[in-house]
Amino acid sequence: MKFDVVFEMNHSTAELTLTGDLDAASAQTFKEFVDLASRHAPRRLVLRMDGLRYMASAGLRVLVFAKQKLGDAEIVMVGAQESVLETIRLTGLHRSVTFVDALPGRDTLQA
Repeated sequence: MKFDVVFEMNHSTAELTLTGDLDAASAQTFKEFVDLASRHAPRRLVLRMDGLRYMASAGLRVLVFAKQKLGDAEIVMVGAQESVLETIRLTGLHRSVTFVDALPGRDTLQA
């Protein structure tokens, strides 16, 4: 399935909605959007992942890049499917991000 990213800035929260398969071929696109988000100096990066079916190791490298690039910004992963969660857990990255099934509302993540 084709990978797609939608970017939105909402106060101090950058949101990326990820859909499709995040593989080696699409990881560069994901990285470009993480870089775009970082230019806005967000306090939070929300990754809406309920439409993401697959994540390869190249996608994990971009998540590590995001953590490094954003410094102290909180990374929140919303609605990640079990197969994606398992990939993230295998690397230990799950210890430095927040996972939620859904956001209670946009206002709760605004700073």
